[in-house]
Amino acid sequence: MERRMLSTEELDNLLATQPATAELFANAPDSYFLDLLASIDRQQLNRLMEEENHAQGEFIFQEGDRGDAMYLLRAGKVVVFKGDSNTPTILAYRGPGEIIGEMALLEDRPRSASIVAIESTRMLKISRDSFQELLVYNPSIGMSIMASLSARLRAADTVRDVDTQVGQRLIKQVSQLRNEKKELLELQRLREETSNFIIHDLRNPLGVVNGVIHLLTMVLPEEVVEENQKLLDAAKAASARMQLLVDALLDVARLESGQEHYDMAPTPLLPLMEKAGQRLMPTLTLHEITFTTRVGEDVPEVMLDEPKIDRVLTNLIDNAIKYTPNGGTITLAAERKDNYALISINDTGSGIPQEERERIFERFAQVAGDKPRRRGFGLGLTFCQLVVQGHGGRIWVEPGDQGIGSKFIFSLPL
Repeated sequence: MERRMLSTEELDNLLATQPATAELFANAPDSYFLDLLASIDRQQLNRLMEEENHAQGEFIFQEGDRGDAMYLLRAGKVVVFKGDSNTPTILAYRGPGEIIGEMALLEDRPRSASIVAIESTRMLKISRDSFQELLVYNPSIGMSIMASLSARLRAADTVRDVDTQVGQRLIKQVSQLRNEKKELLELQRLREETSNFIIHDLRNPLGVVNGVIHLLTMVLPEEVVEENQKLLDAAKAASARMQLLVDALLDVARLESGQEHYDMAPTPLLPLMEKAGQRLMPTLTLHEITFTTRVGEDVPEVMLDEPKIDRVLTNLIDNAIKYTPNGGTITLAAERKDNYALISINDTGSGIPQEERERIFERFAQVAGDKPRRRGFGLGLTFCQLVVQGHGGRIWVEPGDQGIGSKFIFSLPL
């Protein structure tokens, strides 16, 4: 195929053009996709992938070209843009460990943008025919790929929603502070800094790290991967922890906006409580903590959003584990009181001082003087409070049974 190159003037113009937004890098869905490919038989994957090299200024493909392949970037950098190269609209930059052109695997449509190498670039190409062959031998991959691409779109939509919701909250505050220009400007600055911090300074570079780790696992010789498996596992674990922090920040931002959707359905509490405990059973066993569940006979099914309440229970049990000494006990119970179900998590830890019991639900709050088994992000209890309030209930903490430890309680209306 004939190689298409930008002229020196066109390349200089492209490099000098400022994008409409900050540089965009990979999000978590890229890493998910790469992890999926890495799970495929290595010999089969090598047979289906073709390596390509592109010089600086060379088109990978142009807007309007037939989309027939996806590319994994191994080295170098490319720019994604729409329009003529003399007056381009830059959409994004992509670097090592990232994916471009993936929609070509799903639909036979013209490319919606052009991509040019702005550095010498090495990449792995997977054609649509090769991908279809891959599906024949691995039919389960089809749904996983759809889930990956859906996650990419959902992540982009989440960022847009958070930004829109923050803007709506800011408008309300502007009406209250219209005569206080200095405070208004400060709110605007904080809003912009917070959004940029979450979306660009954390989320996007983290996506690149995830992508590079998975790509190295795929392309390095097997003996090198085996020799460095502990290092790769440590990098993956640290990256996953950072991803949890970013997701927690975005979750709290959505919940605080009041625009989060709740899928309510009648749900029995006992299976939900047992599932949350079972998820953390390895940690409970490791520290010899006795875990029990108890539900009163008069507690009916409760209208709730099961995934969200499941996360509330998991957060509260995990929090109790952090403060419970080895050999202690944690009791998860539910009882009926008037028109509410009261769910409690009682531990045998050191307890929470009276003056700290309201503050611990604030963002990034830590109990003064406490030495937990491991340090968290200080967002779990904030998430719990917002979700419970979204269900029409409330959450609080009081001394544990017989004055030992802490007892977190939240109510859900029946």
